[in-house]
Amino acid sequence: MTLTVALQPLTAACFAAFGDVIECAGQPLSINQGQTERYHALSLPQVAGEAASIGLSIFRNLQASTLPLQIDMLERHPQGSQSFIPMDGQAFVIVVALPLDDRQPDEAQVCAFLSNGQQGITYARGVWHHPLITLEAPSNFLVVDRIGTGHNCDIHQLSQPCLIRVETAVPVAN
Repeated sequence: MTLTVALQPLTAACFAAFGDVIECAGQPLSINQGQTERYHALSLPQVAGEAASIGLSIFRNLQASTLPLQIDMLERHPQGSQSFIPMDGQAFVIVVALPLDDRQPDEAQVCAFLSNGQQGITYARGVWHHPLITLEAPSNFLVVDRIGTGHNCDIHQLSQPCLIRVETAVPVAN
C-alpha cells in the first residue's frame, strides 16, 4: 500500500512546525540611506556539537523530478538546521514529517509543500525531510547548514512508499 500526500502551497503558518519559510514578507527595514530594504532575521540557523560552525554552500541539482513522485525515505540532521534558498527563481518540493518518537518520523503525517520559487525554507534541527526535490534542472540552491564533526544525518526507510501528488489548485511552475 502507498500513502498518498497532497502537495500544498508553502506558507509560513503551514510550515511553522517544521521550520521557517524564507521570503520577503512583512515590513522591511530601510538601510543604506534608503536604497536597500532588509528583511531581517528571516531564519536563525541552529548548530550543536563540538567544532561545529555554519557553512554556506551551493547545491546544484542536475536532475529534475516529475510529479507525482514516489519516495521511500526521509532523513534528519539532529545537530543542526538546514536552509535551502533557490537561486534561479525555481519552484521546488518540500517533504517533511514530525517525529513519531526519538528514532523515527510519523509516517502517517507526512506533509508536502510547493515553494513558489521566491521562497526558501529552513528545516529546524531534527526535522524529518526528504532530500532536495527540484522540478527544473539544473537548479542552484544556496544552502546554509552545520559543518563539523560528529554524526549529523539519520536516514529512515519508510515502511511503505509515499506518493507526492499535485492537486489541481496548486501550480507546479512559477
